Amino acid sequence: MKKTASLAIAAALFTATGIASADGKKIYDTKCFMCHNAGVAGSPKLGDKAAWEARIATGMDAMVANAINGKGAMPPKGGCADCSDDDIKASVQYMVDAVK
Repeated sequence: MKKTASLAIAAALFTATGIASADGKKIYDTKCFMCHNAGVAGSPKLGDKAAWEARIATGMDAMVANAINGKGAMPPKGGCADCSDDDIKASVQYMVDAVK
C-alpha cells in the first residue's frame, strides 16, 4: 500500500473517534502552535505529512499517550498544565486531520 494511502486510511480512522475538530483547533491555536508551527526541538510541523507518517503509524492511543506524558523535548501535555486529557486528544486529532 502506498504511504499516502495508508496515511489517509489512518487519518480517516482517527476522525471516526468523534472528537470535535473545532475544539482541537482552538487548543492547537492557543497552546500547541508555539512549537508545532516552527518544528521546535524536532516537533512535527502542522500539515507535514512526512513528519507525521511514522507517528500516525503508531496509532492514536500511542500518540495521545506521548502527548499527555511528554516525549523527548516535549514536556507532559506540551506544557499545557490546564489542558485535560480530552483537550490533548482533540489537539492531536486536529494535527492528524491536517495531514489528510
